[in-house]
Amino acid sequence: MTGKKTKIGILTAGGDCPGLNAAIRGVGKTAIVQYGMEVIGISNGFSGLIDREYEELTEDKLSGILTLGGTILGTSRMKPFKPQDGDTVDDKPQVILENYERLGLDALVCIGGNGTQKTANLLAKEGLNIVGLPKTIDNDVWGTDVTFGFDSAVNIATDAIDRLHTTANSHKRVMVIEVMGHNAGWIALHSGLAGGGDVILLPEMEYDMDVVAQTVISRAEKGKPYSIIVVGEGIKTPNKKNAARYIGKEIMARTGIETRETILGYIQRGGSPSPADRILATRYGSYAAKLIHDHEFGTMVSIKGGEITSVPLEEVGGKTRLIEPDNTLVEKAINLGVSFGQ
Repeated sequence: MTGKKTKIGILTAGGDCPGLNAAIRGVGKTAIVQYGMEVIGISNGFSGLIDREYEELTEDKLSGILTLGGTILGTSRMKPFKPQDGDTVDDKPQVILENYERLGLDALVCIGGNGTQKTANLLAKEGLNIVGLPKTIDNDVWGTDVTFGFDSAVNIATDAIDRLHTTANSHKRVMVIEVMGHNAGWIALHSGLAGGGDVILLPEMEYDMDVVAQTVISRAEKGKPYSIIVVGEGIKTPNKKNAARYIGKEIMARTGIETRETILGYIQRGGSPSPADRILATRYGSYAAKLIHDHEFGTMVSIKGGEITSVPLEEVGGKTRLIEPDNTLVEKAINLGVSFGQ
């Protein structure tokens, strides 16, 4: 007589990013093929657990999605532990608990960034068997060296910077490019270095506008007729002005050199994941299935020193991984002559 199959749910919450489908596939295929589990996909993040919107994920449904951007499950930013305008459900956590039981779930995989992992931890404290997967282009989830989605975003931002070099050189302009990341400067730092940025402004580091302007002037005086300024969207600006527009106007006013701004925006989150993100998301997903098989719940999959491992969810929620002052890439960039506006 065979026992009941382990039944798991998978959801994606928060903003979309490249690699989500690769992660869903990694969890689902490993769970089905390696461990003989039953897998259901929950629609639209935590909203789907409240509205009981889901479908069974078979091997066939998981085939052909590795290279796709977005998420086949859909996503939302609904936070069940935080009251929001327009709420029609009074006690969303309780409804989630009840529907978890009604669906016969033995575990739930929550794929998302900081907010998702915080919610995942709160659900774990309510007694649900939870495993988290860290995703975000911002690379700011605490407890892991890197999140999937980040490499794809850096590739897109770097390509944009590469293209701006030719326009900047042709017109002898300063080009300011703003990249995403909220309060973390990982995309700005990595794409700025990879794309040969002359000035990189990070949310984690104070900058002096006079220093930025003088860097541009000094380059012009040395016969370098254009400059590339890479700006993290979360840098501090007066009255919370848009980062790129503020920096661009200030450079123009202080140097007299023609300056243009480019805000890359959501382009960084769209499209097919890079090969590195496909592999990382697959490794994360496969390991999540293993954690469920081993009954290691209340954890988030992470990578440390190239090795896949896990960390307790209670250590992750509410924390943000930011660039530290002694970051070696910052040091290397300064040695190359890159200015951080200091």
